[in-house]
Amino acid sequence: MNRYETVFIMTPVLSDEQAAETVEKFKKFLKGKGAKIKHEENWGLRKLAYPIQKKTTGFYFLVEFEADGEVITPFETEFRRDERILRFLTTAMDKYHIEYAESRRNKSKKEDTSKAKAEA
Repeated sequence: MNRYETVFIMTPVLSDEQAAETVEKFKKFLKGKGAKIKHEENWGLRKLAYPIQKKTTGFYFLVEFEADGEVITPFETEFRRDERILRFLTTAMDKYHIEYAESRRNKSKKEDTSKAKAEA
C-alpha cells in the first residue's frame, strides 16, 4: 500500500451541505476500494490563483490516504466526471513528504492548544 495526498477544488456555488456531500462521495469511493484515510483537512473557500471556468474562488479540500496504485486511475476518473470539481491533484507521498505532513499537523495542533490557553 502506498500513501497518497489529493487536493481538490470544488466550485464556489455549492452550499456547505453540498460541499460536504461531495467530500463524502469521494471518501466513500476510496473506502469502497479498500483505501484507508489517514488525514483530511477542509481548507474552506479560498481565492484561486487564476480564474477557472470564470470563477475566482473555490472550496479546497485535502485528503491523505493509503491505497494500492490501481485505485488512483478510477479515483481521478471520478473527479473528471463530477461537474462540481474545478481542479484536483494527487501525489504519491515519499517518506520525507509523510514526515513533513505529520510534523506540520503536530505543529498546528500545538498552535491551536496554545491559542486556546491564551484565550482562557
